[in-house]
Amino acid sequence: MEKTGAVAAFGRTQLLRPAQIKAALAANDRLKFYLTVVQAAWTHAANGHGDAPDLRREYAAAQLEAPWLLDMPGAGRLDGTVLHLDGFDRIAKQLAADLRRMGEPLDGEAAAPLRSRVETWCDWLDHLDPDRIASHQLDRLTSGRREVGDSLHILVMDLHKAINRLAADIAEELVEGARVWQLDPADRSRVVAFMHGLNRTRLLKLDHPGLDTAATRDGERLLIQNDIGTNDAHVLVIQVEGLRLSLTYSDLHPQRFAFFQALLVEDGATWSGVSARTTPGLNAGGAYQVGTAVFDCDDEVGLLQALERLGAHIVFLIDWNRARKRLRLLLGKRGAAALLTESARSGIGHMGWLEAGGAQLLFGAMEAVGSEHFRIGDRLDTVLGEEQARAFMLEALSACHEAMEQRQPLPRIADSIRLLLLRHVGRQQDAFGLLSEHAAFCSELAEGIRDALAYGWEREAAAAAEFARRAKRWERQADMLVMRSRERAERSQGWVPFTRAIERADDIADALEEGAFLLSLISEGHHRGWNGEIRDRLFQLANRACEAVHDHVRALAIAGILRDGGTAEDHEAFLAVSWRAAEAEQQCDDLLREVRSAAARHLDDPVTLALTSELAQAIEAATDALLGTSYGVRELAFSRIGGHR
Repeated sequence: MEKTGAVAAFGRTQLLRPAQIKAALAANDRLKFYLTVVQAAWTHAANGHGDAPDLRREYAAAQLEAPWLLDMPGAGRLDGTVLHLDGFDRIAKQLAADLRRMGEPLDGEAAAPLRSRVETWCDWLDHLDPDRIASHQLDRLTSGRREVGDSLHILVMDLHKAINRLAADIAEELVEGARVWQLDPADRSRVVAFMHGLNRTRLLKLDHPGLDTAATRDGERLLIQNDIGTNDAHVLVIQVEGLRLSLTYSDLHPQRFAFFQALLVEDGATWSGVSARTTPGLNAGGAYQVGTAVFDCDDEVGLLQALERLGAHIVFLIDWNRARKRLRLLLGKRGAAALLTESARSGIGHMGWLEAGGAQLLFGAMEAVGSEHFRIGDRLDTVLGEEQARAFMLEALSACHEAMEQRQPLPRIADSIRLLLLRHVGRQQDAFGLLSEHAAFCSELAEGIRDALAYGWEREAAAAAEFARRAKRWERQADMLVMRSRERAERSQGWVPFTRAIERADDIADALEEGAFLLSLISEGHHRGWNGEIRDRLFQLANRACEAVHDHVRALAIAGILRDGGTAEDHEAFLAVSWRAAEAEQQCDDLLREVRSAAARHLDDPVTLALTSELAQAIEAATDALLGTSYGVRELAFSRIGGHR
């Protein structure tokens, strides 16, 4: 006698519920597949051309043993509004059988209407033609629109909801908050690991619903399901078999799917079967993303760690897309997605920020800070810069969560965010800081040219070309700083002198980037006749220019601390490094002439001669621009010492 039969014989039918629920949930998966087969057969017949859809993945997920079903999508023939489909009677019988299987766990007066509907639909299925189905009958099978009446698909959804409620009611016990039944002893530690991760970040969702967890054993597999949203296409099911952890995940938002996919890849997951899919009755007929992530763990410890990390990630899916849309207004599309990824890595939630007002909270803070810094329509990243804006928003998200968790009033939260923004804007106030940031790019460019000559990259085309590409990126980033300074100058006259200084400094970056480009051209075979003397003179020129740029960086660092006058030693150090820039310009003039003299003596190829001379000229031009910049920086520093902005 089977164990279920023995239990029934002893009159303890309540103990059959977990097994019945498991069977009903499996029947639910099969019913959805049967309806997909019929819908696919109709669609393929209506199109009249092309290959029939491949439903092998859905077939495997439904765990069916009826391979004849895979041939059905391509076997139909449409005649007007009637689909001729040999074997349709077999599908109808399976539909009726699994409908009854879904109804088995349900009893009591509350479930009577559902059981009555099951019998009504089974009777309807029994009276269908064995090999044909009309369009109105297809609608009665697959429609998800309640306003036009009941359908078999709607009944399946209602049964599924009732069974989920029943499963929650009859769970044998709670394990760290998860409702579980029929677990093996080894399953418990795995459920605990998952729940430890889930509970570690659970508070980040505040009062938002979600994260309810259920777990059970199905043969050789431990199954864990987490409730992450209200949409029927947003599903997360975990399966553990041996040391393999697999996760089937579906999401109606491709961007959120990509976010979660990337998080799990960082944890070591391998994804497969990632695709857009449309299933009748799911997501209102719209497309959704689906895929499977697999972790092959080396041992039990690794499996438990993977389960815990996975559990900790799930909270960041809640209202992720709403947060992304709000953050786009402040950081742009790329910046919004990058921030949400970084916040998830850092364990910082976004729900508190959304509940506190989201983007409007920040717009209010920007308006309160004043028009000197922000104008209507400004984004944070265009004023603070991408990196600084992201750092600010991470702090803002964290502050909002803590404040909402403490039930602080919204006006107080708004004041906190305003003060936080003022601190970050204050970091942007010091124009010498902006000049120093620009000087850092100039330093990278100067060091790059010096090192390229030291390593002989005039004969290494690939290395020289890669350096030229990096140099172009640095030069563009330096340009962005100039643009930021110009925007500040439009708001505040006090920034005009600093903008003039950074515009002069940008000539340094332009000249050095041109030098990197010329070196890449020389590496393409235009170094014939280069000998030790030419390379030595060029290296000396590049090295002296690099030293001058380093002095420029030091001068700006000292100037930044002269706001309150500084010490006598600071003043002397500033003057020393500033004047070394003037001396470097004179020395580089002499070295330029030495390069040209050596080139004239040793180079016969006119292209090589021209490019070598232009390279030397570009390096020397950087020191010319540096000289003018140095004078401007000195004047700004003197005005600061005198107490002027």
